[in-house]
Amino acid sequence: MIQTLVLATHNQGKKKEFDALLHGLVGEVKTAADFRLIEPAETGTTFLENAIIKAEVSMRATGLPALADDSGICVNALDGAPGVYSADWAGSPRDFQKAMTLVQEKLGNNPDRSAYFVSMLVLAYPDGRIEHFEGRCNGTLVWPPRGDGGFGYDPMFIPDGYNQTFGEMVSEEKHKISHRAKATEKLIQHLKGEKS
Repeated sequence: MIQTLVLATHNQGKKKEFDALLHGLVGEVKTAADFRLIEPAETGTTFLENAIIKAEVSMRATGLPALADDSGICVNALDGAPGVYSADWAGSPRDFQKAMTLVQEKLGNNPDRSAYFVSMLVLAYPDGRIEHFEGRCNGTLVWPPRGDGGFGYDPMFIPDGYNQTFGEMVSEEKHKISHRAKATEKLIQHLKGEKS
């Protein structure tokens, strides 16, 4: 069992999700913020490249196994944008209301409202091993945004088969079907193998 896992993020929303998802599989989840690590520049052009950058920086700085998530929303009618640049669309400081508005403006009256969230998890071990796990959740974009739960683009995304946005769902329901949950299911299978 991994005693201490460093989550390569300063996002407390992600920490809360991973605390719940990995309960009992790792001893303790800490974040890059707990170690006062500076967030590295995400210079990759894919979710995998960015997740590797973040995981390796945290692993090297702490000497502990580090888990990074690079995730975003891909809008089919926008050729997959914002994709790996999902956070950048929110500017600095991050304003996801602004980012959601930008998505809506770019979509305009396009009838194709299909989109999907991607989560790429990378687990970097101090011995140099890198494991990666991808999850996707398909859905439809709505406007105006609905709900104040979740974070990021959650209030404008309705997953396929549901009528509530991620922003309207209770966290337990979202945890069962989200892109991050699907990637984490694969991570959990890996961690269970590590325990044996």
